[in-house]
Amino acid sequence: MASLKDMRVRIASTKATQKITKAMQMVAASKLRRAQTAAEAARPYASKMESVIGNIAAAAAGSPGAPALLAGTGKDQVHMLLVCTGERGLCGAFNSAIVRLAREHAQALIAQGKEVKLFCVGRKGYEQLRRLFDRQIVEHIDLRSVRQLGFVNAEDIARKVLARFEAGEFDVCTLFYSQFKSVIAQVPTAQQIIPLVVDGGGSATSYEYEPEEDEILTRLLPRNLAVQIFRALLENNASFYGAQMSAMDNATRNAGEMIRKQTLVYNRTRQAQITKELIEIISGAEAV
Repeated sequence: MASLKDMRVRIASTKATQKITKAMQMVAASKLRRAQTAAEAARPYASKMESVIGNIAAAAAGSPGAPALLAGTGKDQVHMLLVCTGERGLCGAFNSAIVRLAREHAQALIAQGKEVKLFCVGRKGYEQLRRLFDRQIVEHIDLRSVRQLGFVNAEDIARKVLARFEAGEFDVCTLFYSQFKSVIAQVPTAQQIIPLVVDGGGSATSYEYEPEEDEILTRLLPRNLAVQIFRALLENNASFYGAQMSAMDNATRNAGEMIRKQTLVYNRTRQAQITKELIEIISGAEAV
């Protein structure tokens, strides 16, 4: 059995850990507010962009001059998976849930005889995916040095993806990220971004465009790609802090329960030791 000194050290260590997890929970809570506000502010713009492009794309349907980002390459053989995860851990299942969805998607495609390539944004996803798909990872972007996400970060990723698409390296690109719902709910999401999936249930209103639809789409589609990636990064950021806040709250509660049990064991051991010493003193006195 551990000595009383060892028990005191263990209790002190658990209390120190509890202070750290509590501090991390409070930091995550303060950062979550800003991250959630940014994610919610980006949703209307991204949704409207999709709606506008969907309307224009419907008007340009069947046009021989439709951009490749809309029409595709005509093939469905090579798939690029753009997997966005966090740079840090201590956030529960946030990173692993996104990786699991991407991994299942990749394995399903490989089972169909498709070729899969991976573009990783975020250190944690990269570290997990390279264990199974090291040869399929074609690029990795690390955002640890970025203090505050900006549209420029999404534009940089979009440029790299576009360059590979224009070079003929893949036919379909699917974006993976976690959609923020609440502190306890983050939903891993897969969204095809190349070629763009157009919702056929849009407005029936007909518009005349100047310049022509194909020319407008040529300018808007790359912009939309960056916008959708930016929304994914912001959703991920909010989801990360929500998951971390929840994980650190659970860790703080668990540490409190552990301290309670350790203190109980310590008190019982100390009481038993005092009782033993008293018995030895009494026995010694009686012997005299």
